[in-house]
Amino acid sequence: MPLSEHEQRMLEQMERALYAEDPKFASALEGTGLRTFTRRRLYQAVAGFLVGVALLMGGMIAKLTWVGVAGFLVMLACAVLAVTGWRKAAKPAEAVPPGRQGRLARRQHQPRKGKVMDRIEERWQRRRDEQGQ
Repeated sequence: MPLSEHEQRMLEQMERALYAEDPKFASALEGTGLRTFTRRRLYQAVAGFLVGVALLMGGMIAKLTWVGVAGFLVMLACAVLAVTGWRKAAKPAEAVPPGRQGRLARRQHQPRKGKVMDRIEERWQRRRDEQGQ
């Protein structure tokens, strides 16, 4: 259920007030986006994969089978991390331009997920109904 016009205006007003009062705190609340997280995870997976290759080669050179197997397992785990992170990344066509309006638009168009969001929405509706009476 999208926010009403009044709720959107109130949210925008609170967001502007937060930015005006403490811009450093407001920017810290923004956090990093999914693409940044995914990119960082991909870089870590590639680095881990290279460590796995080194372990595999080191195990072969030193004739230590367990080191080679450990290197292969590290490579496998990092490959899985890289592939799952790549699939979760937002497609460029779906990307929303940065800025407060982009974040608000993205929040409005996201489908509600899980029981937690349903409970929060029910509580919000109850409070609204209680205030209206």
